[in-house]
Amino acid sequence: MRPLLLSVVVLLLSACGNVPVEHYRDETPRLDLPHFFTGQLQASGIFQKRSGEVAKRFRVDINGHMQGPNLILDERFVYSDGTRQQRTWTLVPTGNGHWQGTAGDVIGVAEGQVSGNTLHWKYTLDLEVDGTRHPVQLDDWMFLMDDNTLVNRSYMSKFGVEVGQISLFFTRATAAPAR
Repeated sequence: MRPLLLSVVVLLLSACGNVPVEHYRDETPRLDLPHFFTGQLQASGIFQKRSGEVAKRFRVDINGHMQGPNLILDERFVYSDGTRQQRTWTLVPTGNGHWQGTAGDVIGVAEGQVSGNTLHWKYTLDLEVDGTRHPVQLDDWMFLMDDNTLVNRSYMSKFGVEVGQISLFFTRATAAPAR
């Protein structure tokens, strides 16, 4: 009975924080994924454990380009412990602000929607920790602040329980392309 009660409490608490992405439909500047992510970008971020402790700091160099209708993001990470990682996203527009994405360490297909200045993005990441792989769910919220700055807040969970949060700040290295 106790595990069932705990599960119900976790589900109720997680439901309290769900704001639909459409809530941001009138926010500006409007986020246009290809416009923002085409070119060279840098991002800096932290991963915080559930306790709030900063477990890792990292930097990402991103090169974005269009390949037909698809947005390709080549991301190169350098972590505070010296480890490096590369991830290449292929983002596919599916209509009405909806996007799907794939990458080598993403399990299945990422699903996202843009509304106003916001992208809400969900996916399962095959995360490696100390040589062991763990599928974790990411609930990403990205907010365009101006033409050259995007703030990303991600909530990482496993089995429905939050294990940490990622805060990431993207800045354009080159001027945004003309619209």
